[in-house]
Amino acid sequence: MTRVADTAVDPRAERPWPAMWSLVLGFFMILVDSTIVTIATPALMRAFDADVTSVVWVTSAYLLAYATPLLVTGRLGDRFGPKPVYLTGLGIFTLASLACGFATSIELLIAARVVQGLGAALLTPQTMAVITRIFPPDRRGAALGLWGGIAGLATLVGPLVGGLLVDSAGWAWIFFINIPVGVVGFLLVMRTVPRLPVHAHRFDVLGMALSAAGMLALVLGVQEVARVGPVMWAVVALGVALLAAFVRWQWVQRGEPLLPLALFRDRNFTLGSIAISAVGFAITAQGVPLFLYLQTARGLSSTESALLLLPMAILAGVLSPLVGRALQGRDVRWTAVLGVAAVGGSLAWFAAWMAPGVDIAWLLLPSALLGIGNACLWSPISITTTRNLPMAAAGAGAGVYNTMRQVGAVIGAAAIAALMTARLTAELGAEPTAAQESGQGGLPEAAVLPFSTAMGQSMLLPALVLLVALVAALCFAPPRPAAAADEPTARRADRG
Repeated sequence: MTRVADTAVDPRAERPWPAMWSLVLGFFMILVDSTIVTIATPALMRAFDADVTSVVWVTSAYLLAYATPLLVTGRLGDRFGPKPVYLTGLGIFTLASLACGFATSIELLIAARVVQGLGAALLTPQTMAVITRIFPPDRRGAALGLWGGIAGLATLVGPLVGGLLVDSAGWAWIFFINIPVGVVGFLLVMRTVPRLPVHAHRFDVLGMALSAAGMLALVLGVQEVARVGPVMWAVVALGVALLAAFVRWQWVQRGEPLLPLALFRDRNFTLGSIAISAVGFAITAQGVPLFLYLQTARGLSSTESALLLLPMAILAGVLSPLVGRALQGRDVRWTAVLGVAAVGGSLAWFAAWMAPGVDIAWLLLPSALLGIGNACLWSPISITTTRNLPMAAAGAGAGVYNTMRQVGAVIGAAAIAALMTARLTAELGAEPTAAQESGQGGLPEAAVLPFSTAMGQSMLLPALVLLVALVAALCFAPPRPAAAADEPTARRADRG
């Protein structure tokens, strides 16, 4: 049973929007880092003489360290207060960014990215939990809509910012740029975010171990299966078995569960969690084959390839806040369906046009559709998923929601690496050398067409995965009266 440990009200809780913007700054930064490395893949391959699978681990390690502890860190915010946990995570993330920039080998960079991911895991659930707790119900939808829109925009702006930094200052600056942003964000949160009541929690150590081991085995197996061979399918099976054991343990244990399964009694929470995991998969997976095609097969620089995403960034940035406000108190199902369909269509459009003879300028069209889709996607899913959460379960619900998004992202990064390796081997007869893969337009002429074909085929994977999100969005239930989120529901969520 949850016990409220502190009932004092901080006057800053009466001014939620300054707190919201302060939290969003750090949240935006850590989500940008989920995708910023994708456009730097060729540069990192050249800098460290590494193959594409090794460099994808720079993203996968970050996402894995980010996703695995989220169920725990959501509860840490409930137990010790979201503000101190957020600040701790932001501090760890900022210092780890410095270590990333100074890394002298691909192994050191991956290790620093793991620490970055742990900081991000501490930070992320606190943003959603604070919003849920400080905004009144009549304004919470607009705030969560903005939060969801910023989440979507950040994952897409990452490659754009990364391209400009890689060409103008070098790959290390995709990490150094976090230092001033982190310092400013820390000071703003200290000043504007209120101290909120805390709740005593017990932590499920066995559940933590099972979930962490299962995620590690699953991601390792999926990402390395194309390179290492069939033995990795056994590792995948082990990961699935461990995660199944984790879910079973959450069901039967008598203490306070790490994953409150009672949350999934709400139809929209279940469907929204499925949808956001598919979206996380697709958004993370699509960048690597696209930018390898643009830079390796077409000879574009990092900046030139990033500029192709400018229509996406502009449209998503302008439309996301408007969509969030327009959806307040409305049935958002069809907006979510439109957004998922537009994003999936844009990825399939990219895949169809990823060929040597296509004028690069034509790729601005699917980029624009990608921006429109993202503006209509993140807000409706986040609003619908969290609409019926009881206050006492805000931290746990935020942790589950963000975990599902990051689990999808880390599996997406692993799966796209495996698929690209398999398709490159099939199209070229053997996986290209690191020098070939990382050169800007440096492929032999005979290899350009099969390389482009392999990247286009890989791009279809995230488009297909979005069909899962589309079905989930079609099944969303309309808003129910606020009274439906009653105290018995809160008690069930506490018990799991």
